[in-house]
Amino acid sequence: MREKRDAVAVGVEEEFHTVDLVSRRLVPKADRLLGVLPEERFAGELQRSVVETNSRPFVKIADLVEDLAALRRAVVAEAEEFGLGIVAAGTVPIVELDALEVTPDPRYENMLEEYQSLAREQLICGLQVHVEVPDRDQAVRVAQKVSAWTPTLLALSASSPFWLGADSGYASGRTLLWSRWPTTGPPPAVSSAAEYDQLIADLIQTGVITDPGMIYYDLRPSAHLPTLELRVPDACPRIEDVALIAGLFRALVVEALDSPEPLDVRPEIIRAQTWRAARAGLEGELVDPATGRPQPADRVVRSLFERLRPTLEGTGDAELLEVLLDEALHRGSSAARQRAAFAAGGLEDVVDLLVAETRMHTEGQPGARRTHVMAMLEGYDSAADEAIVFDRSARRPYGLVLTALERLGPQGLAEREEQRDHVQRALGMTFHTADDEDRLFPFDLVPRIVAGEDWNALQSGLVQRARALEAFLHDAYGDREIVRDGVIDPELITSSPGLRAEGSLVAPGLIRCTVTGTDLVRNGAGQWFVLEDNLRVPSGLGYAMANRWLAARVMPELVRAVSTPAPRRAIAVLRGALTRESGDVALVTTGPSDSAYYEHRLLAAELGIPLVNPDDLRIDRNGRLHAGDHSIDVLYRRIEEDELWKAVPGLRAAVESGHVVLANAPGNGLGDDKALYHHVPDFIGYYLDEEPILNNVPTYLCRDPEQLEVVLDRLGELVVKPVDGFGGHGVVVGPDATAAELAQVRAELLEDPSQWIAQETVDLSTHPTFAGGRLEPRAVDLRAFVCLGAEPEVVPLALTRVAPAGSRIVNSSRGGGSKDTWLLP
Repeated sequence: MREKRDAVAVGVEEEFHTVDLVSRRLVPKADRLLGVLPEERFAGELQRSVVETNSRPFVKIADLVEDLAALRRAVVAEAEEFGLGIVAAGTVPIVELDALEVTPDPRYENMLEEYQSLAREQLICGLQVHVEVPDRDQAVRVAQKVSAWTPTLLALSASSPFWLGADSGYASGRTLLWSRWPTTGPPPAVSSAAEYDQLIADLIQTGVITDPGMIYYDLRPSAHLPTLELRVPDACPRIEDVALIAGLFRALVVEALDSPEPLDVRPEIIRAQTWRAARAGLEGELVDPATGRPQPADRVVRSLFERLRPTLEGTGDAELLEVLLDEALHRGSSAARQRAAFAAGGLEDVVDLLVAETRMHTEGQPGARRTHVMAMLEGYDSAADEAIVFDRSARRPYGLVLTALERLGPQGLAEREEQRDHVQRALGMTFHTADDEDRLFPFDLVPRIVAGEDWNALQSGLVQRARALEAFLHDAYGDREIVRDGVIDPELITSSPGLRAEGSLVAPGLIRCTVTGTDLVRNGAGQWFVLEDNLRVPSGLGYAMANRWLAARVMPELVRAVSTPAPRRAIAVLRGALTRESGDVALVTTGPSDSAYYEHRLLAAELGIPLVNPDDLRIDRNGRLHAGDHSIDVLYRRIEEDELWKAVPGLRAAVESGHVVLANAPGNGLGDDKALYHHVPDFIGYYLDEEPILNNVPTYLCRDPEQLEVVLDRLGELVVKPVDGFGGHGVVVGPDATAAELAQVRAELLEDPSQWIAQETVDLSTHPTFAGGRLEPRAVDLRAFVCLGAEPEVVPLALTRVAPAGSRIVNSSRGGGSKDTWLLP
């Protein structure tokens, strides 16, 4: 089955010159800015006149642009405090070499001593784009496949026509300066990361370079991360061009991951193509990599876009990048704009143009007027946040939310919290704890927003997953064709704690998974993963409904301002699935002692069906189920099936005869098994003949000796779970665990490894949560629901769960809470 490629993250490093706003000269004052800017996002370079910014990786180009704009805002604002301007361009035209200095660092000072004029004249800035790949071996191979197209990306970026006060005659004079270093140009012709690393070691051994950081190939794999880096472009004054180049390079990488062979273009030809791109920019001819012949630049660029269009449509970038490309070709290269400015007013006008273009989209400081919000966000860690950007401004589409929070301020929000608690008590919105207490269900006032493009993709994947799990459960309790065909090991079924003999009572034509609950997590880059499936007794839908009602009472100005599905639509979907076989439905609960009893009462009331206890149920002489005067054909089961069998003699026979339908079906706990979760992508391929739309979190089956060895070696890095666990019980998060907890789980793994799995730790996205008068980033997940009625349908309501401070576990039994969730169309 071909691996998915439609959620590949991309990040950007931008280099900026510092210029004096009066003289317009390049000045060695970057260290002043670096002294006040956060070091995790800003860094120095060889020359003291350069500042580098580092974006977060993102799946969506729009999210990347927001981050880049925030970084530019920060460096521009600090620079202006010192009378400096910031320029994103390959070179700046007004330079005094004798006035410039190398950054005081032993490595840079050694480079100056060894490379002399190369280091002194390294007064250039570039754009680096990093794209995620599965591993470094793939990075090396992909570099070979995409190398022929890097000159086209250089042409789009060309922004360095002037050097030392004169026109170089090149659109990218930076490329000529850069190419003087001994390790530049097309990537080497190697086939593996090991071969690449050996080449670098051999180069270091020659003494020509001193470390791997001095490898300046146009494309290079990261030494530490599974990414491929594009290094050939000039720095771009306009952030739109950065977005265009990042999107096109990401698409090239995605396409290359799936294409068997690269274009057969020799490195010598690619070097010649690069020279032509540096000479011409967008205003002359480029060499078409497909034909090896010169063509007008706009034709070559458009041919690249058309080649990538299917991939761009898959990543969702086609429409945006086509607009950006049209604008870039209409506007012309930065080099051409600089030459026009020089003709009109000289080199000073060129610098003014570059400063102005770099400042675009940085004026106005979004959020600057939100003084209350900015104070509540002081010290906020937005490294993986869904709502807040680096400079504490709002991500799309959270401007409305932050504006409302600004109007309320911390005191107003505290008052709304009091109102929230009062409404919750009036509604009885509580959960029952193991200590036999009824507590208010923690609810945060700041809503979570799931963008329409995300929700639409998630819905398709959720339906696909529910269909595959439904087919698997029928097969597992039937002929087990999936075992016969060798897709999974039979012991995964026969040894599962969720396997029940009663699972075979369900007739083949009946729906087993009337309601599914799928837990989804999002990482900081915006990639979604399925964390686990809940097919036995999925809970949370009622709390999602209650959250909306609560938000409407407590934060009405927000709820009324957004178009998101009303709870009644969710009830209609659930009712349609439950009544597929019969309208005589009841919801069975253990009663007030159940932690989710509030939800049981709420759902029964909204569905208009009886709420019954196991003791209320009886089977008549005809094998029919009754509760008092009510005849029941469908029992919406919100308790464990074992309790039902004990409480209702004859229920097994009634289910087997088809007189009673249990929703969800008995034996569905097999599908909740964490070891079988690992194989859901295989189920999708086997039963549906489709590729998975949603990714699993990478999972290790501890029953496998080789995988167990990996888990034991990396125990402090992984999340370990019992295969039959639920509610967060038994979960050990390696990076957060104590030495004693790791020792305990190690012993349990060694005692019975078949009862455990381990997963890679996901860098969970965070969301602003109001606590103690401040907004704090808290980890969140999303529980979404699918109903398998006449047609599979995703319930248009989802539950966001929020982890306590300092935790990654969101379950209410472990102190987690929830938020209202807006699912945008």
